[in-house]
Amino acid sequence: MRPRLLLVTDLGYPAAGRPYRDEDVDLADRLRADFDVALCHPLDAAPLMAGFDLVLVRNSGPVLHYPEQYTEFRRRAHDAGTRVFTQLTGKGDMAGKQYLLDLTAAGYPVIPTVDRAADVDLLPETPEYVVKPKLGADSVGLRFVPRAELTTITGTRQLIQPRISFDYEVSFYFVDRTCQYALYAPSPDRRWDLEPYEPTVADRAFAQRFVDWNTVDHGIQRVDGCRTENGELLLVELEDLNPYLSLDRVSPQARDAFVAALTASLLGMLD
Repeated sequence: MRPRLLLVTDLGYPAAGRPYRDEDVDLADRLRADFDVALCHPLDAAPLMAGFDLVLVRNSGPVLHYPEQYTEFRRRAHDAGTRVFTQLTGKGDMAGKQYLLDLTAAGYPVIPTVDRAADVDLLPETPEYVVKPKLGADSVGLRFVPRAELTTITGTRQLIQPRISFDYEVSFYFVDRTCQYALYAPSPDRRWDLEPYEPTVADRAFAQRFVDWNTVDHGIQRVDGCRTENGELLLVELEDLNPYLSLDRVSPQARDAFVAALTASLLGMLD
């Protein structure tokens, strides 16, 4: 019998600039070469997953829209020993934005981040700061705040970062701990207008540091960085829950290689 794969996706999620539906329908078609594939909405995953050998979480939308159901999904998967891809051990966006604080404290090349207004002096001084929920996603709740207004922020449920100028954003796409391809957005104001990017050795080392820091052996991760005006790369996001892959922006050869690596990793979880 062929392995049974449950692909968790929200085909109706209105993701600006990202055709979630097209990417996941195409990916499901490709995976049918090696698996019996069924698609389900994230709200249906917990009760359905017991009937499958593997669960592949893809473009399922921000879990902040259904936190209780996501918690139940994780609990059931853990208790039953369900093979979930990406593994639910991730320390990146899978666990919220705490990693930005941890990486800042550890001296990694990341946009400096604090979660208390009292600590803003630890950040570079800029005219405006980015304030976003620690459990946010997809820019929900993100706002730009002048320094004088930071004193109105209370508690530690929001992150504060300097609003820095950068030349472009670049994303590195990994299966397990191997980079498959990279894409960049030449225009800072068009995040999802992506083009192929040939990373340098230093670029690859930058992205690899964060994947090696994370506790994921089987899964998909996207490392998003921004190139500052002085040429430095800084981490924007370590997406290890359900990163959009922009597979329509890569060459057919790169797409085939990604699916081959994904298939091999999924099958490897069954060994």
